[in-house]
Amino acid sequence: MSQKQLSETEEDTRNFLLHLPVFDSFDTDELTLLAKHMSYVHLQRGEYLFMEGDKGNFMGFVVQGLLEVMKKSDTGQNIVIARLTKGNSIGEMALIDKSPRSATVVAKQPTTMVTLTDKGFDLLTERSPILGVKVIQKVARLLSLYMRRTSSRLADLMQSDPNL
Repeated sequence: MSQKQLSETEEDTRNFLLHLPVFDSFDTDELTLLAKHMSYVHLQRGEYLFMEGDKGNFMGFVVQGLLEVMKKSDTGQNIVIARLTKGNSIGEMALIDKSPRSATVVAKQPTTMVTLTDKGFDLLTERSPILGVKVIQKVARLLSLYMRRTSSRLADLMQSDPNL
């Protein structure tokens, strides 16, 4: 595949994806095709990527910056549950279940992300079903990893406070 077919943005996206461990088994042609279905999002400090309850229609990877992930407690207070920096992903469940967002995400400093919308994923899968399956496998692995981490944290919390 000729590099002339890529726009500068698509080439930047592909080069970013090349350095993400989640895509380490993808070859250059696969990353080129994936990059053609992704786009950049730029957030200013204090700007929301999405709010808890919003429609989930994209996932993304932090290129630079800092995001905070917040979840509403039973008392209505926003609790920071994660901080995301370069290379971290967010919104993976949106590609799987298209359910409303389970948390709120805000930029704590100017942040750039590369995103894959559900429509972009559907187009990618139409063009290359095998690549679509590979992406879903990677997303499933990410979700599995996050679930294992969350289970470990929950076990630690339950050990320290049996009333949970």
